[in-house]
Amino acid sequence: MTGRLDVRRVLLALAAPLLAVVVAFVVTTLILVVARDPVGQVWSTLLTAPRPRLVVAIVNGAIVYYISAVAVAIGFRMNLFNIGVDGQYRVAAFAAAVVAGQGWLPGPLNVGLGLAVAMVAGGLWAGIAGLLKIYRGVSEVISTIMLNAIATFLVAFLLRKVAVEGGGSNVVSTRPLPESSRVPGVPLVPGVSRHVYGLVFLALLVGFLYWFVLTKTRFGFDLRATGASESAAIASGVKVRRMVVTSMVLSGVIAGLVGMPLLFGQDYAYGSTFQPGLGFAGIAIALLGRNHPVGIGFAALLWAYLEQQSNALQITAGVSDKLVGVIQGVIVLSVVIAYELVRRAGVALEQRRVASILAAQAAPAAEGAPV
Repeated sequence: MTGRLDVRRVLLALAAPLLAVVVAFVVTTLILVVARDPVGQVWSTLLTAPRPRLVVAIVNGAIVYYISAVAVAIGFRMNLFNIGVDGQYRVAAFAAAVVAGQGWLPGPLNVGLGLAVAMVAGGLWAGIAGLLKIYRGVSEVISTIMLNAIATFLVAFLLRKVAVEGGGSNVVSTRPLPESSRVPGVPLVPGVSRHVYGLVFLALLVGFLYWFVLTKTRFGFDLRATGASESAAIASGVKVRRMVVTSMVLSGVIAGLVGMPLLFGQDYAYGSTFQPGLGFAGIAIALLGRNHPVGIGFAALLWAYLEQQSNALQITAGVSDKLVGVIQGVIVLSVVIAYELVRRAGVALEQRRVASILAAQAAPAAEGAPV
């Protein structure tokens, strides 16, 4: 019976993502047919194996998306919707760029200082939403959305104050990082001049700590228990108000690291061209990966793969690259629906199994009962 149950769990776990992929494929195909776009050419382009240079770009994109999704997932596991990762990483990246750009410490120490500043800035910015929730009852969804807008304009305002304008360019950015504070890339893909971000190990560390804290510590148990049932957590002695603030701050701390691979491994400054939208992509990726560290990793790779393949759609298939955004949205929606359907199917199967066991146990008792 145990072996059968294990197989059943595996099949149920695989059913949801497979169903989501099939639904996304069908819906996207229907959209292409209605729009009279070349269906076969679109799918052949998207499913073509990427070249080595594109593989590096996919991995680099997945690194940033992974950290963003973990930051969102921490809130999700607490039943908190931290929609403010986008603002938190902007504030954190700007603060880290300003401090690390001064070059007060040598080499790796300056990188460590920048990472610490980013984590503190992201945590403090996220903590505002946590405090508003427990003291004023403000929904974290509303407060983090508002804080995103405030962060965008605040960073733009401060950037004008401290930025150094490049000659002959409209790009405004902070002072460039010293050469000794730039993290070299890792040549993971042979035969390509472009390297994977050196801070790829930061993403791996974030994923490991996320798994370890949630599954192996008392704090992780309290966090998951509070997210599952706040009343039950209170009854077991968990200080829910403190957990809300701590979880939001911890989510912001991880959000502060989102822009670090870009800052120390690619741009070497924070400017008006710093990559936007990473926080919102993290929300979708966390949902797609079901808040699991391994699932988030696969989801981040899929997200980055689709984005990189979007450029080829315009060249080879003559289709707008916006189609990738449609596919991504359909996949996320399909995953949410598919996992709910599979969850209900699993509950129904479990109920039938328990009922059959009870019926089997009751039958011998009935046979041996006195007439």
